[in-house]
Order: sequence, then C-alpha cells, then structure tokens
Amino acid sequence: MDGERLFCDTALAARIERAEARLIAESSDAARVRRGDTVGFARPLAGGVASFAEADSPFTKIAGLGFAGLPDALDEVEAAFAQLGAPVQVELCQLADPALGGFFTGRGYRLESFENVLGRRVTDTDPAADVRLVRDDELERWLAEVADAFAVADTEGLPSHEDFPRQTVIDAMRDMAGVARYAAWRDGEFAGGASFRVTDGIAQFTGAATVPAHRRRGVQTALLRTRLAAAAAAGCDIAVVTTQPGSKSQENVQRQGFDLLYARAILVKGTSATSSSGADSRQAS
Repeated sequence: MDGERLFCDTALAARIERAEARLIAESSDAARVRRGDTVGFARPLAGGVASFAEADSPFTKIAGLGFAGLPDALDEVEAAFAQLGAPVQVELCQLADPALGGFFTGRGYRLESFENVLGRRVTDTDPAADVRLVRDDELERWLAEVADAFAVADTEGLPSHEDFPRQTVIDAMRDMAGVARYAAWRDGEFAGGASFRVTDGIAQFTGAATVPAHRRRGVQTALLRTRLAAAAAAGCDIAVVTTQPGSKSQENVQRQGFDLLYARAILVKGTSATSSSGADSRQAS
C-alpha cells in the first residue's frame, strides 16, 4: 500500500451506493431464479433499489437512495412490501441528501442501527499462500462452513442488528450474484471463507467468516490480502467492505489500510426485520 488515505466525498459515496444497489437487485433476481417463481421484486427507486428477495433475506430492503432526489413512489413500494407481509428496511448513507432523514421519520420509520462502510485504494498486494478460489464441486461445503461460522457471532464490538436463520444465510450466499469465493486453510482444516465481486471498478467485499476455532490466527487478514490481490488483477481502483461498528472485523480491515468512509443508518417501518432475521457483507472474524 502506498499510504495514501482514501477520502470519501459525495461522488464516491454515490458510486459505492450504486454498486450496492446493483448487487442487491441482481441477487434478488437470482433468488427468484433459484426458487423458480416470480414472487418478490427488485425495482429502481430514486437512484437506488427497492428489493424483496424472500422473507428474512438480507436482500429484502431499500438501498442506494439519497443521490437522485426524494423517492416519489414510496407509497407503492411500501404497499408491495406490506402485500408480502414484510416490514420496510431502509439503509441510508450518511452522505445522502440530508432531507431524507426527516422524510423517512415523518413517515413513521424509526432508527434501528448503523453499519460502517470502509474503503481503500487498490494497489498490488501479494495473495496469501493458504487461501485459494473455491471450485464448483466445493461450493456446498463452503456454503455450509461459512454459514456455521456466521452463526457464532464475534463478541467484540456492538451486537449486530442482523440475525439470520442458517438456511437463509446459505441461500443468500448462493444467490449473491457475480462473486468469487475463497477458502482459507490452516493445518489442513477449513478455517474461513470470503467472497468479493467487481462492479464498475469497485471491489465489493461481500462477506467473510472465520471458523471459531481458527479466530485470532490471521485468517481474516489472509482472506483480505488475497481479495485485494484479485481486485488489483481485475483492474479495480477501490475496495469497499461493510462492517458492524466497533467490531473486530472493522479493526482487521483498518489494519489492512481501509479507511472509514461513512455510516449507513438502518431505518425500519413495521415489525422489525432484524429481531428474528434481517448477512450480505457483514463480517464474522
């Protein structure tokens, strides 16, 4: 790394949020393909996306708003969520139009939590020797191992606002569109997994989890280094990751040169999606 800090202005934030909205929309569509039905939606909304992938899915949310005016079709979107029996969860970027906060709270949305978005410039990085791409015939094991690791939350930092059933995590990771998946190994054992995808020159680090027995052994660092190397090879100029505030995962990525770019506020209307569900890119170190 060249040591240059990454400053996030509204233009960069809008670029990252567009990439996030695209990931959600494509993954929501993939969920319907997996099930073989047409239940749900992923529709554009004020520069972002409103998505219902399935009940309890991390891709059931509104995201990417705030850089193209106030949403003028929110009544229709709220009705669509209500018809499917789902609350409406909005992830609102800190650098979005300030008018949106009052707009949503005025409609009965309540602040439930925050998440942090961190980023760094992509430079040449040596991949870790004990991390490799997951083959197609290894996918089922990878999904199961990573889901089990996600289920054992790290105790450092604030507790996550998200708590997904195991099968929901597996389905969401399977549906995540366009990702490359990596597995880390220690002493011949599966130690952790992670994924990333490329959207318009942004390397989106779309989740990582370490098996509890292998935590605090450098597994997350190895997975980060390898994905940064892959991002450089893919021609990305920045990499981004989302973490729980004050978490061990945030500490890990900051040690690898990631800067805190902005926070997202989690606003919910209706019965909370996060009390029994509510892991796309959230990390379990």
